[in-house]
Amino acid sequence: MRKIALLAASAAALSLAACSEETQDAASTTAESAAADTEANMDAMGSEIEEAGNDVAAGADQLGENADAAAANAEAEVEGETPAEAEAD
Repeated sequence: MRKIALLAASAAALSLAACSEETQDAASTTAESAAADTEANMDAMGSEIEEAGNDVAAGADQLGENADAAAANAEAEVEGETPAEAEAD
């Protein structure tokens, strides 16, 4: 009877060890997958941020051009000039 109990306990310990190894492998695979997903998301976010920065720069350039044109038109009206003459000043 003792031998059977010892054998059963040994079998249980071995199956727990195997289960634990499978669990560790699964956890490792999950962690690696999460890291890969995070890296892919960061790459995509970096591209989106770069594109947004380019859009902001283009908008700032356009805003500057519009401000220059508005200033030239205001000066032209005050000075009695054409906008082209005001821009040349």
